[in-house]
Amino acid sequence: MHMTMRWFGPEEDKIPLEHIRQVPGVEGVVGALYDVPVGETWPADKIEKLIGYAHQAGLKMEVIESVNIHDEIKIGGPDRDRCIENYKQTIRNLARYGVKVICYNFMPVFDWMKTDMNYQLPDGSMTMAFEKKDIDKSLTDVVKEVLDNSNGFALPGWEPERLAKVQELFARYEGIDDDKLRNNLVYFLKEIIPVCEEVGVKMAIHPDDPPYSIFGLPRVVKNRNDLDWICNAVNSEANGITLCTGSIAEDPDNNVYEILAEFTRRKRLHFAHVRNIKIIKDKDFYECAHPSSYGSLDMYEVMKALSDNGFEGYIRPDHGRFIWGETGRPGYGLFDRALGVTYLLGLWEGLQKQKR
Repeated sequence: MHMTMRWFGPEEDKIPLEHIRQVPGVEGVVGALYDVPVGETWPADKIEKLIGYAHQAGLKMEVIESVNIHDEIKIGGPDRDRCIENYKQTIRNLARYGVKVICYNFMPVFDWMKTDMNYQLPDGSMTMAFEKKDIDKSLTDVVKEVLDNSNGFALPGWEPERLAKVQELFARYEGIDDDKLRNNLVYFLKEIIPVCEEVGVKMAIHPDDPPYSIFGLPRVVKNRNDLDWICNAVNSEANGITLCTGSIAEDPDNNVYEILAEFTRRKRLHFAHVRNIKIIKDKDFYECAHPSSYGSLDMYEVMKALSDNGFEGYIRPDHGRFIWGETGRPGYGLFDRALGVTYLLGLWEGLQKQKR
């Protein structure tokens, strides 16, 4: 198991790599390029520079997150094949500089959805939350609220220039149901997985966030059966999963521990986002501190499912609250994520010693 933290680059992240390097147990950072338009090839020189920052700080960068999938691919539009060829070249370029896992998602329009970016908890800390009543508004209003509360930071999957015409974007998805979206995902995977096998890169699809339909959009990565179908559709170890405990647990019907155990055992779980959430009612929730007592997940059972089934992939604490007066990109303060790292590593150490 390799512990990492997400880092948004020197221009987009206020947290210096030197501070991440001081978090005990963190081996590397999960990075991305945010100045390359979605659908275009990531240039080799930019990749080399990005990964070089990590290496200079004594950290690895073997996982890349947010090589976003162009809407043309998800819709099956006329520019799909060009975008896929660019994606293939991006995979080759990333592999050249030691990248082993690419985390991506296949969610239409929005890469994720929260309705409150500054949800205050009783202890005064700030977190993100989702309440269904707050999406019963116009699309334009929902987009504006999220972007206006980003604290001035770019949000992956929420590119303002793309969402400025959200009504037009939604219109392009008319007629795209779950079956058509699945077919377009398989088309994409059949094209890129041979390239991944050739260069030693593993794709790791992230569950839908939330894992059920909102605004009438299709959802195809929402539960155990969807993950099983995706793995079987292109039966290669290079076609794998990023299991985000927070996202998959947003639907209480999902058994997070069994899903973790099964796909770890099947060697398809390449990356784990491990965080806790607190279900408020129905499917409304907020992101809480990592320890089990603060949320709805038993984090010991989460880590045990990974340990018992031979997890050897990458892990990150995912999101954290803002604590101790920290501000910045919602979900990505340093302090609470660092606490999450040490908590998860403590659980992991105990589990390894129990096994011995």
